[in-house]
Amino acid sequence: MSTGDLLSIQPLELKFPFEVKKHSSCSLQLTNKTANYVAFKVKTTNPKKYCVRPNAGVVLPGTTCDVTVTMQAQKEAPPDMQCKDKFLLQSVVAPEGATMKDMTPEMFNKEDGKVVEEFKLRVIYFPANPPSPVPEGSDEGSSPKASVVDNGNQNSSLFDAVSRSLEEPKEKSSEAWSMISKLTEEKTAAFQQTQKLRHELDVLRKEISKNSSGGFSLLFVVLFGLLGILVGYFINKT
Repeated sequence: MSTGDLLSIQPLELKFPFEVKKHSSCSLQLTNKTANYVAFKVKTTNPKKYCVRPNAGVVLPGTTCDVTVTMQAQKEAPPDMQCKDKFLLQSVVAPEGATMKDMTPEMFNKEDGKVVEEFKLRVIYFPANPPSPVPEGSDEGSSPKASVVDNGNQNSSLFDAVSRSLEEPKEKSSEAWSMISKLTEEKTAAFQQTQKLRHELDVLRKEISKNSSGGFSLLFVVLFGLLGILVGYFINKT
């Protein structure tokens, strides 16, 4: 509570429960401590953001006036929930029997001999739905170092197991590919040799046909038999 010569103000800070895209309100209580009528006026550095009801009025002697300050819905929260907005409450002795209709801006001008009390009010935001505290002894409250060590050991063991399982198939796969490559080379060489022998056989057959007037000579039969044996040998090998 702040106490001046004219009004006592409670509280001296405007605390708003902040929630994105929702209005928020807080209240002030102004108590007239004197036997005089006291006029007040509330100003803010951001009038488009806040609505003050009433923003001005007259407090009768010994009575209290409630002032409600409403913050418009905001699209996003300020960084670190910090607010630079401020309010200024001015109060001055008013003529006896004065009402709102009798109030003028000139009443709050600081002239010689006129006392105008001013109070600056700070704006504070706090989360409308704060997170629940973590109970003592819960898993979330356990030592983070222990959790990190356990996770590290588990990850290391898992990595070793996976590495071993990958290395074994890799070695077997390498041996298999080597054998397949060797067999493929042998098959290709045998096929090429067979093709070569068939070509030579065709050439020899043509030569014999030219030299012989008809029928098959004994030499042709022998050579043809030898070539057939060789061709069969290479075909069986593949």
